[in-house]
Amino acid sequence: MLDSSAEPDLPRTSERPRTGPPVRAPRLRPGDRVRLISPSSSPDRRHVERGAEVLASWGLRVELGDHVFDQWGPMAGRDEDRLADLNAAFADPGVRAVFATRGGAGAYRIADGLDTDAVRRDPKPLIGFSDVTHLHLALWRECGLATVHGPFLTHGNDVLDIATVQALRRALTETESVALHADPTEATEEVTVGGTASGVLIGGLLTALSTEAGAGLPPLDGAILFLEHPLGGLRHVDRALTQLRRNGALQGLRGVALGQFFGFEGDPTASQDGGWNITDVLTEHFGDLGIPVLGGLPVGHRNRPATLPLGTEAVLDGTARTLTVGPAVR
Repeated sequence: MLDSSAEPDLPRTSERPRTGPPVRAPRLRPGDRVRLISPSSSPDRRHVERGAEVLASWGLRVELGDHVFDQWGPMAGRDEDRLADLNAAFADPGVRAVFATRGGAGAYRIADGLDTDAVRRDPKPLIGFSDVTHLHLALWRECGLATVHGPFLTHGNDVLDIATVQALRRALTETESVALHADPTEATEEVTVGGTASGVLIGGLLTALSTEAGAGLPPLDGAILFLEHPLGGLRHVDRALTQLRRNGALQGLRGVALGQFFGFEGDPTASQDGGWNITDVLTEHFGDLGIPVLGGLPVGHRNRPATLPLGTEAVLDGTARTLTVGPAVR
């Protein structure tokens, strides 16, 4: 059990936390225009067509950014072209939601170039995860915009199922809270500390947050931190969490929500690296914070990932093993 009075000796960030309610975009309605863009890596054309068909089945009118299929190294075209597609979508008053086609690499290169004036004038949700986390963080930091950590509809039936797609649709077309329950099969399920916490949910890809630490990471005082990780490697996880800790990002948190740490399936308590396992590493970093921790959430890079609003008020219950998050749309 954690001592709730514990006060770990961590540095504090000098930035003040963002105040005020989240900015929520209007919910999607039949007939709305939505745009698919590629801020990171280039997608497969057949996968994009499949995602467009899904959105069209919701009664939406689907458009593609000009550079969706470009290729430049590991990215979907040059930085200026990917950024132009992203900003054009936010600036177009007829576009009501922006869907990323995939993650991969490159969003971190364009996050500072977002047209924040356009976002503030006409808020609309951004949907995606993985490398798109860099954009979620920037949109919250600069605009207070609620976004959606949601599956890429360009993934096939081996990744998505009807329930996964329907959950994303509800998160974008309805204004109910999203409630998730811990899954005992997830590698992070063992890292759970009882107690209840409330705060704005911020986070996503662990390595994205560690990359942004000290530069583009919004202040996390009073927040619930959500993390997921796709690549295995205990040393990568430890390195990223150490960077967050050294930058003071873990100070002032109200709770921690842990999603899928892909690559650690099986017995998460089995020794994997010099006697360590994923439970050891996560407990090492979060076990002295004196706050509730909920592991085992089915959100991340594994098949059929759940949809999770970001930037809205959440309630984490480590005892009931649930995370309830306010809607990203109004």
